[in-house]
Amino acid sequence: MCGIAGSVNQPLDIPLLTRTLYHRGPDEQTTFSEQGLVLHHHRLAILDIAGGRQPMHYEHLTIIFNGEIYNHQEVRTKHGLKCATHSDTETILHAYARVGASCLNDFDGMFALAIYDKSKQELFLARDRAGKKPLYYYADGDKFIFASELNAISRQVKLQVNEEHLHQYVRMGYFYKEATPYKNVHELPAGSYAYISLQKPDVRISRWWDIHSFYSQKSADDFTTALQRTDALLHQAVKRRVESSDLEVGSFLSGGIDSGLVTAIAKNYNSSLKTFTVSFDGEYDEAPLAKKVADRYHTHHTEIRISFDNLVNDIEKILGNYGEPFFDSSAIPSYYVSREAKKYLTVILNGDGGDELFGGYRRYVPFAKYDFFNPGFLIKPIAALAKGLLPVPHSKKSKYNFIYRLADLASKKSGLDTYLSATIDSFEGLEKYLAATDIVLSKVENDFSIVNRSGLSGLQKIMNLDFDNILAGNLLVKMDIATMAHSLEGRSPLLSREILEYIPSVNDEFKIKGGQTKYLLRKLAEKYLPGELINQPKRGFEIPLKKWIDHELKDIIASYILSPDAYCRNFVQPAFIENLWERKMKTGDEKRAKMLWTLFALEVWYKKCFIQ
Repeated sequence: MCGIAGSVNQPLDIPLLTRTLYHRGPDEQTTFSEQGLVLHHHRLAILDIAGGRQPMHYEHLTIIFNGEIYNHQEVRTKHGLKCATHSDTETILHAYARVGASCLNDFDGMFALAIYDKSKQELFLARDRAGKKPLYYYADGDKFIFASELNAISRQVKLQVNEEHLHQYVRMGYFYKEATPYKNVHELPAGSYAYISLQKPDVRISRWWDIHSFYSQKSADDFTTALQRTDALLHQAVKRRVESSDLEVGSFLSGGIDSGLVTAIAKNYNSSLKTFTVSFDGEYDEAPLAKKVADRYHTHHTEIRISFDNLVNDIEKILGNYGEPFFDSSAIPSYYVSREAKKYLTVILNGDGGDELFGGYRRYVPFAKYDFFNPGFLIKPIAALAKGLLPVPHSKKSKYNFIYRLADLASKKSGLDTYLSATIDSFEGLEKYLAATDIVLSKVENDFSIVNRSGLSGLQKIMNLDFDNILAGNLLVKMDIATMAHSLEGRSPLLSREILEYIPSVNDEFKIKGGQTKYLLRKLAEKYLPGELINQPKRGFEIPLKKWIDHELKDIIASYILSPDAYCRNFVQPAFIENLWERKMKTGDEKRAKMLWTLFALEVWYKKCFIQ
């Protein structure tokens, strides 16, 4: 796991770059320069500590690489590669020399990489299937810069704000695919690669992997076969991620199914497995359930007690790490958890991706029964009328809130409106108070229409969209920044190549059965986990956001968003912001908190990342 950066026709301030990316690779920092090209690498040494130094050279190729290829020994065997080290970096380099970009299809791992081809005077960039490892780039026609983090680019070149993308952020809660808050700065999309000529650094992007094609396939496996195959694939994924490290690999252990299964299987491949559970003040404490798993498998278990006592002093730093406005308030506990876990080890397993692939969210239940993206012309007006008569809910976990949200979903005018209401649901229904018109979301709407017309079921559509949007644009971004801020590597077995390419194709009823979410994994969990865990609802971190906004963070949030010169006033009507703050708007407490947090995150980014 590392941090990478580079440029074409643009000198880099290497000392500044080193300070900016040091947390991603504190073990070693090296730079390669040649004919207007600069490649800079920060190493967090985990695999082949002695032989894996970068930049690495082979014939006419030079590579810098962030991530891990867990099956790289299998790739060596497949292509008959003769390598001098045990490093997965060398495997990538030799495989690319042998078969070019098609080698990406062989890799099971997380990666963002850059390969310089001296013979072609060309740079090749690529990202993994799910987008676990980030890669941003700046291109203005003559100059090109890339880096693992936005802050590394913004501190190297003077940038301008892209207000269209910020309008998208306010409405959607995250940046859509390649969008960033800056002009001429983009994120290389997940599952994509790009070629950049050193003579004229234009960027030519191709998509090499797309989960949509696997949702379009139909597996013939019955439930028993699917269960057995999933079990085998999960064993394979965990085994690779435990054994592909020269450092000890531990496991995050919550009270949920995903991390429980990963932990149970990991014990097979690490007899002295260390597990870690988070415990903090909130509505729900997962520690007792997690301990049942730890006791069953006799792991070396540590319960990490998290305190938010210093949150008001940490919040600007936590949000500023992202280099962009970041909406998801669970970034806060993720930051503290990673900080504490790093005190014990450097590599840790997690359950990321389980909900998006196996159907873990409660919102999937209605979509499994009815395609809310196409509700029919009679349903919409009836649902809109019902919603107008119902009082707004204040608790997101109540049955009433679930009914209210169903009426809201069925009343929406477009597929994008339906999706945003089902997922982020911040400014939905209050669009008239936003400064932007719908034109800024026209590209997003067009992309959603393609999925909507694809012939997938309602459940497949929303799960496909969640993988491409919520997972790639929010959840994986959150975990990458939170863990790497503390030089901690997170590995996600449920996002293995084989699972990603099998699970989308299985029958919808294996994911949502009746009102039961994540049915296939729950049945698998019966083999491995205590019964008390198996039917627990989806929880995640219990963030007391409403409480923070009204108490601990009240003053700092008010100082940012209520200031007469607040930047967020360019995107939301000032009177609306003030009325929302003073509770003069007819909206639920949960929704109010999300809207205020969206604006606060925007304001912190503008003042701490852009202006400074």
